[in-house]
Amino acid sequence: MKIVVVGCTHAGTAAVKNMAELYPEATITVYEKNDNVSFLSCGIALYVGGVAKDPNQLFYSSPEELLELGIQMNMKHEVLDIDSEHKFITVKDLVTGEVRKDTFDKLVMATGSWPIIPPIKGIKLDNILLSKNFKQANAIIEKAKDARNITVIGAGYIGVELVEAFEQFGKNVTLIDGGDRILNKYLDKDFTDILEEEFKRRNISLALNQTVTQFTGDDGKVNKVITAEGEFETDLVILCVGFRPNTGLLKGQVDMLANGAIIVNEFMQTSHPDIFAAGDSCAVTYNPTGEHRYIPLATNAVRMGTIVAHNIEEQKVKYQGTQGTSGLHIYEYNMASTGLTEVTAKQAGIPYKVIDLEENNRPEFMPTYEPVKIKVLYEIDSRRILGAQIISKADMTQMINTISVCIQNNMTIDELGFVDFFFQPHFNKPWNLLNQAGLLAL
Repeated sequence: MKIVVVGCTHAGTAAVKNMAELYPEATITVYEKNDNVSFLSCGIALYVGGVAKDPNQLFYSSPEELLELGIQMNMKHEVLDIDSEHKFITVKDLVTGEVRKDTFDKLVMATGSWPIIPPIKGIKLDNILLSKNFKQANAIIEKAKDARNITVIGAGYIGVELVEAFEQFGKNVTLIDGGDRILNKYLDKDFTDILEEEFKRRNISLALNQTVTQFTGDDGKVNKVITAEGEFETDLVILCVGFRPNTGLLKGQVDMLANGAIIVNEFMQTSHPDIFAAGDSCAVTYNPTGEHRYIPLATNAVRMGTIVAHNIEEQKVKYQGTQGTSGLHIYEYNMASTGLTEVTAKQAGIPYKVIDLEENNRPEFMPTYEPVKIKVLYEIDSRRILGAQIISKADMTQMINTISVCIQNNMTIDELGFVDFFFQPHFNKPWNLLNQAGLLAL
């Protein structure tokens, strides 16, 4: 069996490491445009902020490790074309310029995603950077050294993490987003208000509800960001406006969502039975609604890559779907979310009710304790749990992992009230906060 893997970030690395173990007789060939594999882009802000001291630790594998497993590694090779009908690919060696063809029995598409680059006037000026791969992370660090005013465009997870890193680095930071609040895809307003107040307290400028219309520059370098509402002087701009799947090679050959995300079945097969897809290149089953959605997360990618490996010969392991579970640490606050927020529940047209709970994380007789804010959404008719959010200066984020399991297993809000959780005063209260949330729905 000849397996070709296109791309070797999270999904690709997980796939090939497992396939090497499961199918020792197979020929596994990787084609990767970059000179590295498995870069943890979610660690860029930690690297920029100096928390992660050694950038090499942001990789959890290497071409050398994969070579030792017997995998044929072709680094700095770009796949130019895929012929799914005749099962061959056209590849270019980016070092020598040589173009050649290769064949496959099974193909794994793990090309990931790429930052969205909006068509804004002046966007090609110097010092306007993306934040995705290792090379870009190093460029951000180098450029930030001499920058006094830094503008981050996009208030998602990567954007707000970079804002924190730059502020702690002593920079004047402006955060611009077209939405009316930060992190609006992950948290409801009563949660994002807390973080926005923290940003303002630290003199971070929030330019929300604003669309960038133009960049201006001096001697080819950006010096100003212009929106419909105002102008912002800047020495450096980081674009964090979102990602789109890298799937052009299979356009028209397999089923996709409107944004190009490849649709796969529960065994990670595309509409072509010998082509599999995993990671940011494809859509996933979103359990709260049952539909396919584009949710580019490293956790989804490594799970999907592993499942591809187990199913490459025959259907063995089913993908259980995702809740889009994610967490974030900003300044002193720990937060996490899973499933639907009030905003996304309304967009999905699902009638819901909300449990809001504010409690201390452990008994008040303990020397210290911290307030916790938690929200749980459940469907009115079925009473199944739809989503949850949490924020606290204490790290209570693992509760959201618990709720993720509840959603995945169609658990109801009533059942949550009586789940068996331990009690120990160092950690929690006799009635666990999740129990308390469930009881409030009775």
